[in-house]
Amino acid sequence: MDKNSNTYIFIYASVMVVLVAVILTSANLALKPMQEKNKMNEKMINLLSSIGIEANAENAAELYNQYLVKEVVVDKAGNETSVYNKGKLEIGKIRAFDVNLKAALKDAEKGGEGALPLFIMSDGQQTYYIIPLFGKGLWGPIYGNVALESDKNTIFGVNFGHDSETPGLGAEIANPPVEGKVVFSDLFKQKKIFDEAGNFTSVKVIKGGVKSQSIVAPEHGVDAISGSTLTCNGVSAMLNDCMVNYENYLKKNN
Repeated sequence: MDKNSNTYIFIYASVMVVLVAVILTSANLALKPMQEKNKMNEKMINLLSSIGIEANAENAAELYNQYLVKEVVVDKAGNETSVYNKGKLEIGKIRAFDVNLKAALKDAEKGGEGALPLFIMSDGQQTYYIIPLFGKGLWGPIYGNVALESDKNTIFGVNFGHDSETPGLGAEIANPPVEGKVVFSDLFKQKKIFDEAGNFTSVKVIKGGVKSQSIVAPEHGVDAISGSTLTCNGVSAMLNDCMVNYENYLKKNN
C-alpha cells in the first residue's frame, strides 16, 4: 500500500488513536488505586486540620483512627441512620466517609430526608463535631469543614478549599494557618451558630467588616476578604446551607 495514499494515512491514524487510547486507559486503571488513596488521605488531613491536628500523607490514616470517635450519617430529623465505629459499621449500610456530600446536599435541598456525614473526634480533652461543607464560589466549587466544640454551638476551627477562586483575592479563603499572622479561617474561631434563644443563625461573612454594621452580632459574623465579595458570599451561603441540615441533630444531642 502506498504510504502516501489517503487510505494508508487513515488506517495509520486510526491505529495510533486506538493505541494511545489503550495506553491512557491502562495508565488510568493502574493509577486509580493511588489516586483514590490520595483523595482519602487529603480528606483525613482536612478533617484533622479542623481540630488543629497536623497530618501528612504518611500518618493521616493513623492519626485519623487515633482521634476518631465515630462517623455518623444523620437525617434532617436529627436521627443517626448509619454509625461507623472501631473499624466497622454498627448501624446502616454506608460510612459517613464514603457519602457523596454534593449529592446528599442536593437531595436535602429537594426535600429529601437527607443522608449527611458527620465526624465526631476527640483529642482526649474535648469532643468535636465536624460538619463537612460544599458550596459555590465565584468561579467554581468551594468546600471545607467546620468543627464545633462539645456544646455543639461554638466553632473550634474551620478550613476551606477551592478549585478556581481568584489568586490574591477569593483564593485567600484557603490560606493555611501561619504563626503570628491572622488568616481568614482564624476569624471563625469561637463564633456561635445558635443565638441565645437557641435559634440557628449560622455565621455570616460581612463585607466591610462586622464593626461596620449592626444587623449581625459579632459572635455570628466575620470580616470579609477585601475585594472578594462573591467568594465570601459563597462561604456564607455554604455555611448556612450545609449546617442547617444538622440543626435538629445538634439540638437533639445537646
